[in-house]
Amino acid sequence: MEQKNSKIYILIVVGMVSALGPFVTDFYLPAFPNLVTCFDTTASRVQLSLTFSMIGLAVGQIFLGPVSDKFGRKRPLVISMFFFVLSSIGCVFSPSVEIFILARFIQGFSGAGGGGIVISKSIATDLYGGKDLAKFFSMLACVQGLAPICAPVLGGLLLLVTNWRGIFGVLVLIGILLLLVLLRFHDSLSKENRLQGELKERFVYYKEVLQHRKFMYFVLIQVLGMGVMFSYIASSPFVFQEHYHLSPVMYSVCFACNAVAIMLGSLSVVRFRSNEHALRVGVWGFMFLCCCTGASLCMELSVIIIEIVFFLFLFFLGIILPTSTTLALNLERQNSGTASAILGFLTFLGGGIVSPLTGMGNILYSTSAIMFVCCVLILFCTWKVLKMAKR
Repeated sequence: MEQKNSKIYILIVVGMVSALGPFVTDFYLPAFPNLVTCFDTTASRVQLSLTFSMIGLAVGQIFLGPVSDKFGRKRPLVISMFFFVLSSIGCVFSPSVEIFILARFIQGFSGAGGGGIVISKSIATDLYGGKDLAKFFSMLACVQGLAPICAPVLGGLLLLVTNWRGIFGVLVLIGILLLLVLLRFHDSLSKENRLQGELKERFVYYKEVLQHRKFMYFVLIQVLGMGVMFSYIASSPFVFQEHYHLSPVMYSVCFACNAVAIMLGSLSVVRFRSNEHALRVGVWGFMFLCCCTGASLCMELSVIIIEIVFFLFLFFLGIILPTSTTLALNLERQNSGTASAILGFLTFLGGGIVSPLTGMGNILYSTSAIMFVCCVLILFCTWKVLKMAKR
């Protein structure tokens, strides 16, 4: 008799592994000055370690998606988690910044599989459908929304008691814990549902999935939504701490409140009559609050007003992220690993492009402009895809 995982176990495991990707990129950000001093190098070279980890995360998903469709979900998860632990140990004991950058690339690549960025969505698609899938993704979106926001804050707190090597030591321990947990995982993709033929044939399916217009519109909605998230993460320390002169503790409080906003928005998805309805409401609310947020930033209104509009703005982002993911992957259930890989790859690519743009010129204006452009494009993509659904 085939053994199955409990729903609670699946939620915990998928939540933990999907949160690992953001921790790979964000957890050590507060330690950048410490790294510059330790390696006696420049800030730009240390910054390359972040760039290469994001490249690893993006590229890893392209390869690990088809591999999981071919061999099941468990084997790639366990193997990539093993290499994640090794690369994290490599980061801890790196003698030079060049070795550190290489270890970060491997950590990012393995984090795409071990971190479950691509495979976690495939597991959910294997096990659930319809409203159950939307409910699962709404809960998963809480974790995915909280992780990139909380990671730098937790990293900063950790630096009070250790240095940057200690941060990567914690990642080693997290990796070992997840590896042990994953050994008890029963594969969600049965052997009869795995793809047949040579693995190299799977990469042909990327072209097929990329040509699926409706799927790609939903993917673009997700990518642009996460672009707003990454721009918020990149700019908020400067907005709240440098412009409004909040202390690190008060900034962390604002960060935590906005994380709750994303979580509440994600949990509200199940109360809508359909995913399409939730997406429509989320996008229009997102657009309205984007204008309010941009206007508040440009007019340099009080920090209380800024925090309120950010909270409401990110609440609607919490509605958009799980619904766009659900609607996208529902269209490519037979190629869920490949579809998830495309979704993850473009999300990190978009985030890597958008984040540094917030630092161009006046950060209040540039952040407002980037968020507005992303919101307008989300509105356009939503209009196009819902128009296609009526045909």
